[in-house]
Amino acid sequence: MEIISHPASERGHANHGWLDAKHSFSFASWYDADKVNFGALRVLNDDTIAAGMGFGEHPHENMEIITIPFAGQIEHKDSMGHGEVLAAGEVQIMSAGTGIRHSEFNPDQHQSTELFQIWIFPRQKGNTPDYGQKNFSKQQRKDIWQVLVAPDGNNNSASSGPLKIQQDAWLARIDLTADQQTTYSLHTKHHGLYLMVIAGEIEVAGQKLSPRDALGITDTDSVNIHTKSDAQLLAIEVPL
Repeated sequence: MEIISHPASERGHANHGWLDAKHSFSFASWYDADKVNFGALRVLNDDTIAAGMGFGEHPHENMEIITIPFAGQIEHKDSMGHGEVLAAGEVQIMSAGTGIRHSEFNPDQHQSTELFQIWIFPRQKGNTPDYGQKNFSKQQRKDIWQVLVAPDGNNNSASSGPLKIQQDAWLARIDLTADQQTTYSLHTKHHGLYLMVIAGEIEVAGQKLSPRDALGITDTDSVNIHTKSDAQLLAIEVPL
């Protein structure tokens, strides 16, 4: 097993007043040659968006973009005609493909929005743009990995199961109680696992991790995790 440590304290940080952003990988004006990507994972931004503020319309192409809010709401509008409000407990995927324009605003005039935005390179360029949004029950990830995004998912909001990504990648969450063991099993030996602590304290291969600490793990088919406190985890499995 090979492990790359990404402590929360070593992330990039940009505070624009209306946006307080922390970057796990090189983004915008922050560049770290050792943190450009982890396999197909290109961006993991930890954003706090002030009340009533947001991103104006801007373009994307050839990128799988996943948004996971933890507090508050984000209003999404795009050139495919979608106009949705995404709230904590929901997950959104936008396959930008050949090109899409969208905007993202916090519609609440009093509460800030906290979210992860994750970018993953697609399996191939030139896909038809796509969009999906679903609610994922907190009860269904207690002590078990809840798959949020998968290559065999479905973006029909009326269907159960994960959202669909145009890549051989999986995103999963789990909520664990203190002093508990769990294992994440990778789908193939050609994949790596980027494990992010959302909240709580855990230990992996002798390394202790606190909130927003992360590990990039390769050359293994499974990862054993021990919780030191109640903990919430995000697993991002991608081709290397």
